[in-house]
Amino acid sequence: MTEISRSEKLPARRGHRRSVTHQGIGMKVALILSVIFSLGFSAFASAAESGVGNLTRHPVGYLAVAIFVIAYAFVMLEEKLHLRKSKPVLLAAGLIWFLVAGAAAISGDTESANEALKHNLLEYSELLLFLLVAMTYINAMEERQLFDALRGWLVSKGFSYLSLFWITGLLAFFISPIADNLTTALLMSAVLIKVGENSPRFIGLGCINIVIAANAGGAFSPFGDITTLMVWQKGVVEFTEFFRLFIPAAVNFLVPAVIMSFAVPSEPPKDATDPVIMKRGARRTVVLFLLTITTAVLGHNFLHLPAVVGMMMGLAYLQLLGYYLRISFKRGVARERVWAENNQHTYLIERLDKAVPFDVFNPMARTEWDTLLFFYGVVLSVGGLGYLGYLSEASQFLYNDWNATGANITVGAISAIVDNIPVMFAVLSMEPDMSHGQWLLVTLTAGVGGSMLSIGSAAGVALMGQARGYYTIMSHLRWTPVIILGYAASIATHMWLNASLF
Repeated sequence: MTEISRSEKLPARRGHRRSVTHQGIGMKVALILSVIFSLGFSAFASAAESGVGNLTRHPVGYLAVAIFVIAYAFVMLEEKLHLRKSKPVLLAAGLIWFLVAGAAAISGDTESANEALKHNLLEYSELLLFLLVAMTYINAMEERQLFDALRGWLVSKGFSYLSLFWITGLLAFFISPIADNLTTALLMSAVLIKVGENSPRFIGLGCINIVIAANAGGAFSPFGDITTLMVWQKGVVEFTEFFRLFIPAAVNFLVPAVIMSFAVPSEPPKDATDPVIMKRGARRTVVLFLLTITTAVLGHNFLHLPAVVGMMMGLAYLQLLGYYLRISFKRGVARERVWAENNQHTYLIERLDKAVPFDVFNPMARTEWDTLLFFYGVVLSVGGLGYLGYLSEASQFLYNDWNATGANITVGAISAIVDNIPVMFAVLSMEPDMSHGQWLLVTLTAGVGGSMLSIGSAAGVALMGQARGYYTIMSHLRWTPVIILGYAASIATHMWLNASLF
């Protein structure tokens, strides 16, 4: 029976109740919007009396902050509400800039607001295209079954739980600088879930270890996390200088990993085999991705081009590979079929029967658009608050009234509660006058600080969904003191090794 036929047989009373519920929700939303707009009109009136200037003490500013806080509350409740995080921040960005534009129009200064908005849009567009290319490559590798082959190889080797704990952690640490911490965490957790079916305790410990390792690995590479990419794009840290954070990041991973390893179960894992054969072009895709990164880095460092120019050029590399795979599809399938028949690989023969030509736009369509749109909302919301004067006040408090070291360590702690993207974007927008060592410190703390809580990073949130029931907020929280120890040790290591930069 189809969904339509079932719904047609629902009692009329139930349908009426649903209609009334929807009407009630609609009335509440309308009421909230009417309150916001009425507050906005009164805020405009107050702003008109004082001019645009600094509106941190006026209703326009208060209302903008309230909108952002409410939107971010919805983001933090994403898992409970099943409301994608991009939706509330997109709405918040629009409302905040309508408030900014209204205040600017009333005061007669629309040009500065337009320039500020265009500046934010330019920053976002560069990061959007950069991330779009990187995500397309990662999705292409996944579609070519590169990650499945790696997972199958690890599963088939019969490692002990302790060996798998260290192997997945180390792989997460060294893969995340290239493939980003979220993709890496999902890949390694798939291995854990596959081999640890008989040991929920191992899966829980392994997931915590992977989150820490992926976040730490992403901290010493511009490609490891959106925050490090923002720092590199801003030009405050050069590409090669990120590697100064390698040892501090390794300390951040190793300190809690060594302590947690004593709690890993000693019994042998379930014997399993998962044969996976990569599709044509898998290795060539990896080579082209490395070539793309090289193109972006060389263009940025030596020709002072935006990194996105090299990345978009790299997208052309992948498209040309896709063209070659498409025109040679039949010949390649025939050659693989002969090999599979000679070696009696039934699995490969069945897969070849269902094979379709590679299309570069399929991996592009699977890009995590929710994350990219969330990033748009964050950039514009924080930019609007900055135009109203809040970022300059925060910068004054943190980096002038306080001290840069304490402020940057606090940034890491905040990123365990609030996503590190808006936190880092706010710091970059403040443009505090800091030494090079301090810029590297805030890059480190914003990258690894999210490991202290399971909700503090995209990797942690994703694994709570993938390893539901095994990896939870409470299971992670039990090891938070150990993770904080690693956090403190990594900061101390950085300040000792890179003391000349402070």
